[in-house]
Amino acid sequence: MGNPLLAFWRNVFGREDDRPVRRSTLLVAAASAAEASATIFLVMRRMRAPLIVLIVIFAVSVLGLTLIPGQDLEGDPYRMGFFDAFYVMSYTASTIGFGEIPYPFTYNQRMWVTISIYLTVVGWAYAIGSLLALLQDRAFRSALALQHFTRKVSRLREPFLLIAGYGRAGELLGRSIDALGRRFVVLDANSERIDDLELAPLHADVPALAADARDPGHLTVAGLNHACCEAVVALTDDEETNLTVVMAAALLRPELPVIARATSRAMADRMRAFGDPSVVDPFDRFGDHLRLALSAPASYQLLTWLESGPGAPLPGRGTPPRSGRWVVCGYGRLGRELTADLRAEGIEVTVIEPNPTGPEDADIVVGDGSEPEVLERIDLAHAVGFVAGTDNDTANLSLVAAARRANPSLFVAARQNRPASAPLFSAMAVDALLVPTEVIAHEVYAQLSTPLLWRFIREMPAQGDAWAADLVDRLTQLCGPELQVLWKVRLTPQEAPALTRCLPSGEVRLGDLLRNPEDRDEPLHAMVLLVLRGGRAMLAPDDDVVLRTGDELLLAGWAAARRALGRILLVDSVLEYVVSGRRVPTSWVWRTITRTPVGAPAERPTERTPS
Repeated sequence: MGNPLLAFWRNVFGREDDRPVRRSTLLVAAASAAEASATIFLVMRRMRAPLIVLIVIFAVSVLGLTLIPGQDLEGDPYRMGFFDAFYVMSYTASTIGFGEIPYPFTYNQRMWVTISIYLTVVGWAYAIGSLLALLQDRAFRSALALQHFTRKVSRLREPFLLIAGYGRAGELLGRSIDALGRRFVVLDANSERIDDLELAPLHADVPALAADARDPGHLTVAGLNHACCEAVVALTDDEETNLTVVMAAALLRPELPVIARATSRAMADRMRAFGDPSVVDPFDRFGDHLRLALSAPASYQLLTWLESGPGAPLPGRGTPPRSGRWVVCGYGRLGRELTADLRAEGIEVTVIEPNPTGPEDADIVVGDGSEPEVLERIDLAHAVGFVAGTDNDTANLSLVAAARRANPSLFVAARQNRPASAPLFSAMAVDALLVPTEVIAHEVYAQLSTPLLWRFIREMPAQGDAWAADLVDRLTQLCGPELQVLWKVRLTPQEAPALTRCLPSGEVRLGDLLRNPEDRDEPLHAMVLLVLRGGRAMLAPDDDVVLRTGDELLLAGWAAARRALGRILLVDSVLEYVVSGRRVPTSWVWRTITRTPVGAPAERPTERTPS
């Protein structure tokens, strides 16, 4: 056997072709561990002088008591031992004061103790003042928070997400993930956001650290190399920071899925150079959503409902005009995306931009869209749609008000930049509202909640608008106007042991499972949205679909239906009842009397032809 210590150093400082990713990971982890353990060294460095002063005062006081002679009860000379002197100074310096032992002190001893008392008071005042100053020191508090954060992350024993950036998008995503019962870890450079997270009404204790996500050491401390880390999400406001997170994850943990926020194609291309991250561009996604709303309103309604998460009310089905001319105010990132998407649908677009910086466009009108003469120049009275897409909420609200005054029948879309402006946009009642942080949070949630939901959302528009409208009606009739629980079921011996024993017969259909285990004549309040079989997806399948081992099901329905379906998949007797209608005894006594083994093949009820 080889030397384990030698093997370790070979892994760390081996050749360039010997596991370079692992070696860099170990080096980053070692640096992070050293940084996390810096608290004790900082305390020792800051408290070194006060402790030395206290020790010297204590030692001199004890030595003085041993050298100054006293008297016993007969008046003979007596010298105090080191233990007695140490004991006396211990309760004297701590202001307890038991008395003079073992004999009453002489005047010389009392004078020395008096001097020692004042010296120790000065020493304690110096030490306590230094300690209080240390507790208020920003470096010490940061080191203490880092050590506490590292300990909490290292103790995680369940899958968690690493979220870099806890702005509005991160907050919405965190709440949705927490509602699913899943854990997450947060890194954010803004300490106020971390303080707000500590007060947030979340179910689980969330490890959070105010630190720069651009430092790979901080990412490592936050669990990048943790075995339970299942994904990394970069949602900071700084795209360079998001790029750094993508790079660190690709180099240190290339197998981890990464989702990052980017608002420019150049930055998205730079991120995709590192592995295959999922890049979310809120402006591009809003343009895609607007195109979907123009061509398939019911499909857009279903998409936004499913992306909003459990408890979301069914949004209204808008009817944006598909023909006519649109006016877009603001030719920034959003304006360019919307203009390109609308023109791709064959719609005429006029752009208003007060300060054009890009290449000149024949349809750009230079001016302020809230001015009446500019609105007259673009003939807003004959337009059908209006988009206020600047990066200023006050300007967007003014543009919406001016546009509605000029043409009350306009379909109005607006961009909301700050969360504080939400009440104003709500009172304005625009037809379509873009909140970039919400678009990001909803899309990331759709990707992370379950991959089957993301697969369903991507393939759903191809089914047609009539199909989506019918599915919305079925969902609302079955589960109500609010979105209930979404969950995934995998038909394997581990997750569905009772069902997989019956699947080889080829007689178990999807509709057989969606029955109430208490009364099989009543349906479960659940619907299968997707069945994934061998890479092929079946959206909203019929009840006659024959199930097979290995199928993955995406369901939507009530929480009670989820628990009932779990019983059906796990308990043989419950499965027997919902499939065949035959109740199988579950206790050993009744099985012995009836001679009915648990898990016996189900006898499907014979259909009778009505006379």
